[in-house]
Amino acid sequence: MSRWTSGADRWRRRTARVGLVGAALAGLVAGLVVGGPPAGASAEASAAAGGRKTITGEIDGAEYRIELPARWNGTLVLYSHGYFLAEWVPEGVQVANRVETEQWLIEHGYAVAASKFKNDGVGYGVQDGVTDQVALLDWFEEHVGEPRRTVSSGMSQGGLIAALLAERNPKRFDGVAAMCAEYDTHATWNSGLDVTFVVKTLLAPGEDIELVRAGEDAAASRDALAAAIDRALETPEGRARLALAGAVANIPGWYAAHEPKPKTTDELVAAQSLWTKWAYSYGIGPVGRTELEARAGGNPSWNTGIDYGRLLARSSQRDLVRDAYAAAPGGDLGADLKRLAKAPRIRPDAKAVAYQYRHGIVRGTTPAPVVTLHSTGDGGAVTDQERWYADQIRRHGNSASLRQLWVDRGGHCSFSSADELVMLRTLLDRIDDGQWPSTTPTRLNASVSAMGPAYQKVLDLGTGADLPLEPAYTNFTPPQMLRPSR
Repeated sequence: MSRWTSGADRWRRRTARVGLVGAALAGLVAGLVVGGPPAGASAEASAAAGGRKTITGEIDGAEYRIELPARWNGTLVLYSHGYFLAEWVPEGVQVANRVETEQWLIEHGYAVAASKFKNDGVGYGVQDGVTDQVALLDWFEEHVGEPRRTVSSGMSQGGLIAALLAERNPKRFDGVAAMCAEYDTHATWNSGLDVTFVVKTLLAPGEDIELVRAGEDAAASRDALAAAIDRALETPEGRARLALAGAVANIPGWYAAHEPKPKTTDELVAAQSLWTKWAYSYGIGPVGRTELEARAGGNPSWNTGIDYGRLLARSSQRDLVRDAYAAAPGGDLGADLKRLAKAPRIRPDAKAVAYQYRHGIVRGTTPAPVVTLHSTGDGGAVTDQERWYADQIRRHGNSASLRQLWVDRGGHCSFSSADELVMLRTLLDRIDDGQWPSTTPTRLNASVSAMGPAYQKVLDLGTGADLPLEPAYTNFTPPQMLRPSR
């Protein structure tokens, strides 16, 4: 068995499932009614042991859950979930990225709440998320009480929603905590189109694959892209082209949350290709686009005027591409770039582009302090999103109101509850004191360790394994975004 074959097999065993989604929370508690529901809303509730109260219900077709501690300290953490695939939707309503985070917050006097959003939270629910979370906050203030301070938190697509909530309701939120977020989702979908365009053009020429406006052919197109990726992994030339497909979106070669970053070219490309397959072909590929297009009134993505050679020259992964082509006897990067340049381009629908600009992009104002948390090896919400967000805040907000934190792991949203709580406590200190506490990796990691072993588990979305990991806060400089919306 070759070193490549053994490495590829190792990575393939980790492809059980991935998507831009959070972990499902189980064992949800029933709740107690506090006040009556407003028009269009319903609620159920009962008391739990120790005086904790759980409120569940529905507002305008969106489920919600509220958890109240026995002695509320006046702070509400309003949580926005990530992108749910139709094939995988968590039961109940998540109120934190991890259940241990939820428990710690309630035990320490915090109220937590979340809407699942309309349509069971499936797909590109940014517009619904903003509307449904505001409706839930209105309900909370009327029937529970007005919080002394309200924090908008969220993960992945929910990180965008968390930031938009504060930008569009500046007097109602005292801080934002965004994890593994995408602040320019229009750029994400454009870069996703670039990835699948390269796969189709170089690895599946002549195949009947519809990248946009796929309609009833969406699932077949998705599966054809995935099959082309699997075939490409078997040859050096195929792996080189996969490296190019990943590079046009700055996708890193680190997929597994529980393992160190790969070192060899073949292993880096194999890890990168898992993002290409599961996040970009399955997650926001033809099927995901069909759902977005239904909301937006057409296709919002394009690659007219895009020079893939120039994208590669600015990519954080350009060296990996060069190494992969150098290792491919029949590889010709120049010839492949010429094929991409000659391939027919995809045009957008103006109405859908306008929809994305209304609902998929933050402005970068900072009416409240913002703390962000991101994994350095995240290929689902690529780290260039954080650099772009910081640039927007420099232009439109106050850079002193932003603090960006990093953990050195692969995977999407690969945080322990201790990581999440240390981030939240950093934000709360900033809200209380008017200045940021020390956020050196040494201090942050010490705080993570002090949380104890019950809070150290990290979920790997690719395998579903939930294992304890060492604290991993670090310093990091993200790459420049390749297809920003502005």
